[in-house]
Amino acid sequence: MIRHGGFPSKRTLALQIEHNRSARGLQGMIFTRDDRAGEGKLSSRLGLVTDAVEVADDQDLYAHLVHHLSQGGRADYVIADEAQFLAPGQIDQLARVVDDLGVDVFAFGITTDFRSKLFPGSQRLVELADRVEVLQVEALCWCGARATHNARTIGGEMVVEGAQVVVGDVNQAEDIGYEVLCRRHHRRRMTAATARAGALSPDVLPIASA
Repeated sequence: MIRHGGFPSKRTLALQIEHNRSARGLQGMIFTRDDRAGEGKLSSRLGLVTDAVEVADDQDLYAHLVHHLSQGGRADYVIADEAQFLAPGQIDQLARVVDDLGVDVFAFGITTDFRSKLFPGSQRLVELADRVEVLQVEALCWCGARATHNARTIGGEMVVEGAQVVVGDVNQAEDIGYEVLCRRHHRRRMTAATARAGALSPDVLPIASA
């Protein structure tokens, strides 16, 4: 069965699945892309880290797993993190792992980019997944409403143009960051930083004269 889970805390859940199954004597294969802990790593913000296979753009994931098994390796399950960065063809390869090899695949990723456009990999996952699950931990916008959109920010201000994927430490170049927002504030391009700035403006509330 191929399952697709969305944000938030997706990496923590992926690591939890890995821990629970490995504690039962099972062995898995983890695929990932562009993890902040470095190449060939799967990490969470809680500080948990494990080794993984760094996926190349043109890598055949099905062939990689078959080669691993043919060399005497074992894979009772597969975890694919940052699945939104995979090519649609690679998602097809993961589906083939399920159908032809009988190995469960757990794929984790976000659905849309900072422009509210589907990642090609995520779109293919939704099309093929046996089950799509939204993670139970609810992400909240700065206003307290349920967060449904990802926003890219530069210096705290939301931007809607640029490359779909920015690789590297988002805490360095040009003060690039990401923030989850509700649809209303994503549409209005109002981040937590711009909302605070607006609240400090003397023009926000009318001043009544005595």
